[in-house]
Amino acid sequence: MNRRNRTLLVLLLAAGLAGLATYGVFRIVKNMPERQVEVASKYVAVAAVNLPLGTRLSKDQIKVVGWPAAAPVEGSFDNVDAIVGRGLVQPVAANEPLTETKLAPKEAGAGLSPSIPPGMRALSVKVNDVIGVAGFTVPGARVDVVVVVKEQNNSMARAVVSNLQVLTAGTKYDIEQAKDGEPIPSSVVTLLVTPDQAERITLAQSEGQITLVLRNPLDVVPTETAGVRLAALMGPASTAPIEKPAAPKRKAGAPKPVAAAPPAAPAKQVYSVEAIRAGKRTQEDLK
Repeated sequence: MNRRNRTLLVLLLAAGLAGLATYGVFRIVKNMPERQVEVASKYVAVAAVNLPLGTRLSKDQIKVVGWPAAAPVEGSFDNVDAIVGRGLVQPVAANEPLTETKLAPKEAGAGLSPSIPPGMRALSVKVNDVIGVAGFTVPGARVDVVVVVKEQNNSMARAVVSNLQVLTAGTKYDIEQAKDGEPIPSSVVTLLVTPDQAERITLAQSEGQITLVLRNPLDVVPTETAGVRLAALMGPASTAPIEKPAAPKRKAGAPKPVAAAPPAAPAKQVYSVEAIRAGKRTQEDLK
């Protein structure tokens, strides 16, 4: 047997032994008994679908899932019957646990009213695409309210309240159909205000035209301005004398312009008069 054949035989033998060893390990692992580690868990009620603010919960909108007992959810519920019929005071995403802080009291019912904190009010204002920042005044946004009051000679614009939370925008159908970050076409926007702010905005709507100004939710500094009047916006009128345009310069070598001759005076009309003196007839001209 030459050297080449011996090398080939050794390789074949090594491959066969490796295959037998692999198959033996596979059989041993396959015949090992299964060991299941039991993880302590509890049941938690979660939302089955995305639920908007003010929804009255029904059984088909809730499901119960297993939850690790080592990480309990504070204020959660372990059955559906405990929360059916209660309203949501904030939006809830699908598979998000339903807790006591997200639900209105049992006697409060559903809708927008239970979501209003004590001491606050919900005020609706009529808007259009311009006033409502092209539909970007979505629930949860923060806005300022600017009013324009038109006077006879000097109108004025000023921010009357600032940093208000938008509770709702548009109809319930519009809110459910809109995606996150997309504008909501609406004609009415509901704001969360204090009683004093409600009075200021109501007076502004009756005396002028209001506009909602969108702001960064992280910017909590109140807007304090003195307003601007029409006279200050346009500035003082210009008093500089009006300069007459200069005559165009004549190019070198060009003929001088010839002044137009003044119009000729109209010729005087001559009248002839025939006179008779001492029997003599004469004719005289009068100019």
